[in-house]
Amino acid sequence: MTIYLDNNATTAIAPEVLEVMQPFFTNEYFNPSSMYAAAQPVRNAVENAREYIAGVIGAAQASELIFTACATESCNAAIFGAIRANPNRRHIITSAVEHPAVLETCKELEHQGFDISYIGVDRQGSINLGDFVRSIRKDTLLAAVMHVNNETGVVFPIERLARVVKETDPAILFFCDATQSMTKLPINLNGVFRNVDMLAFSGHKFHAPKGIGGLYIRRGTRCRTFLIGGHQEFGKRGGTENVPYIVGMSKAIELAAATHNEDAEQMKRLRNKLEDAFLQQIPNVEINGRGAERMPNTLNVAVHYIEGEGILYQLSELGICASSGSACTSGSLEPSHVLSAMGVPFTAKHGSIRFSLSRYTSEAEIDTVITEFPKIVARLRLLSPYWDQANNKPRSALPVITR
Repeated sequence: MTIYLDNNATTAIAPEVLEVMQPFFTNEYFNPSSMYAAAQPVRNAVENAREYIAGVIGAAQASELIFTACATESCNAAIFGAIRANPNRRHIITSAVEHPAVLETCKELEHQGFDISYIGVDRQGSINLGDFVRSIRKDTLLAAVMHVNNETGVVFPIERLARVVKETDPAILFFCDATQSMTKLPINLNGVFRNVDMLAFSGHKFHAPKGIGGLYIRRGTRCRTFLIGGHQEFGKRGGTENVPYIVGMSKAIELAAATHNEDAEQMKRLRNKLEDAFLQQIPNVEINGRGAERMPNTLNVAVHYIEGEGILYQLSELGICASSGSACTSGSLEPSHVLSAMGVPFTAKHGSIRFSLSRYTSEAEIDTVITEFPKIVARLRLLSPYWDQANNKPRSALPVITR
């Protein structure tokens, strides 16, 4: 049996989503750009999905939403598209804890001569608002800040950040990576997010398939086409639309909207149950981001004096799926850039584990993890040179972590 608690990495496709996708793999396989009558229902399915999703996120017009292959493409399209349309500005603001889709793009732009301001976070993972405000300059082109951090679940104050940017200089563009928050937190681009110019998301984070994403570009925003080809997506993104996946993503958003409050309450209750059990049963652990506003489904636990790799291996042996951070950086031996920016001490930087729940997570699964995780920590600490096995505490020469 598999207990899947890595939903910030990807999610299972909802059965209802798979069902509505099936006809577009078989009978309704036509190219939506074709002119003959048989293709018209396919075109209608794409546009109906666009109108529905645009309405959910509060877009003024459906044409402000284009479909992409994933959030990484959306992030690249937004950033590089803004650069191509505004060549006279060479300064970009972002946070030090962005997903690699934004962070690595900014590092690449530094090699091309752009000036990037990386805004730090505090110990709880919240962005430093004062540093953000002070970083805004006359030559600032773009501010790119995520809505929710993928590793800690910490929520950033996008409404406030975007408003400060626009009040300082309306010509500065504001881009939000909403990959982790889409369907989980309210997004209203005609309301509290009215100062956001571009917004990215990806379907596989909310029970739609991998390979489909979206990019909102507010009407009038100076952003050039990034993927050049045909006339699809209003000339903003060439390539034949991925019809079954577009339809599937729309259905996934519809399902999430129908049960949003119940799902959020259930995930938060189970997340808190897991968190409380760890704090009560395991000495020398702390919760990364606990003092900040967090997503209801995410728990990042810092286990001091042991390696996360060993924890993940033993969890996997029991069929429990978790992670040590972003799936997009899992091949790296370097500690998480998010935890480093937060100032997590060296005794836990390599031992932090992320559990992320979904609406399909059960109470029995959480109970199993509560039973097994403390045992794993205790076994690994017996092997740790930093742990005093006789007294079940850190060796005296090491810092003692309190909570």
